[in-house]
Amino acid sequence: MEKKSFLEGVKGGQKKYGESLAAIVNSILLSLAYFLGVGLTFIFAKLSKKHFLDLKLDRSRESYWEELNLDKERIENYYKQF
Repeated sequence: MEKKSFLEGVKGGQKKYGESLAAIVNSILLSLAYFLGVGLTFIFAKLSKKHFLDLKLDRSRESYWEELNLDKERIENYYKQF
């Protein structure tokens, strides 16, 4: 009886240890991936002066909708965008 309860305790302890270790490793790896991915994208955008969002507001227009300019490409290209 003692041997069985001892082994169940060891199993439960190993499970808690594994879960806590997995949480720590996942936090470190995901943080590293985030900071490398977002950080490198930020640095690249700053060096190339690229703006991913159009944040300039044109107060002269009544709406925030962008005008569709069909003069840039043929209309067939707009049907197959993806």
